[in-house]
Amino acid sequence: MELRWLEDFIALARTRHFSRAAEQQNVTQPTFSRRIKLLEDEMGTTLINRQTLPLSLTPAGEEFLSLCHDVSQRVTEGRRRLAQLAEQQSGQLRLAAPQSLLIHFVPHWLAQWGTSSPVTPYLRATGWLVDDYFRALAREECDLVLCYWPPTPCGVEPDTEDFPSRLLGQERLIPVSLPEANGRPRFALEGASRLPLIAYHPRGLIDAAIRAHLARLGEAPEFSILNESIQSGNIRELVALGYGLGWLPERSVRDALDAGSLVPAGGERWQVPLEIRLYRRAGDERSAVAAFWDGLSAAPS
Repeated sequence: MELRWLEDFIALARTRHFSRAAEQQNVTQPTFSRRIKLLEDEMGTTLINRQTLPLSLTPAGEEFLSLCHDVSQRVTEGRRRLAQLAEQQSGQLRLAAPQSLLIHFVPHWLAQWGTSSPVTPYLRATGWLVDDYFRALAREECDLVLCYWPPTPCGVEPDTEDFPSRLLGQERLIPVSLPEANGRPRFALEGASRLPLIAYHPRGLIDAAIRAHLARLGEAPEFSILNESIQSGNIRELVALGYGLGWLPERSVRDALDAGSLVPAGGERWQVPLEIRLYRRAGDERSAVAAFWDGLSAAPS
């Protein structure tokens, strides 16, 4: 039995949906389904009732879920302790961030420290939702969290009272589309009644920020959601293939907009403002964290 099978089962029990659980685990649905079946074969019993909508757990599955949580918690604690030991030895800080920030913001931001940067990206976090980041920060699975944050409330923000933050920069989500031959967007927001949308995960902060912004405009078209994804890179790929429009961070599409391979699907009023914020745990007074945090005030954003 592999540990990732237990994590798969926990994800499936949480979402009650094979495709969404597979997306959270960053695998294809066929691979995910095969791993769940291997887990059931290993345990010698049926854990998932596939005849209900949404999916449900069998009595054996409910009992096994409790065991999975216990094992997962113990493994997470073991990883945390080992990571703490490694951090104490190296002075490195683990930074959890979405994939788009790791690619399009973090390298330039860390370059200001030159070769002496004390931060190591925590790549396991690239498929997380915003709540996952702050749970990991509270569990000391990571030391810093870098994330997009809406400047106005959108209703799904986690409680950050125990996590001081610093504003590092600004970002805009730009609605983009594949252009037609005449350069106009294939899917234009202005005047449309219904459009195909490549969307973010419905439980994510980015999706909530977009929906709140459109609600404030009060005149958005209806959308047919063709796909939902945690990572903006996946959205960009489908938008570039012409399946629909999508909102993407400006840093991630600036090259495509300059080249004309993607075009704005609407004017400036459709753009969604975001902040780029860095969070830490309150009361974390380790010298490496304190030195890094104090150095931020003098660092350019």
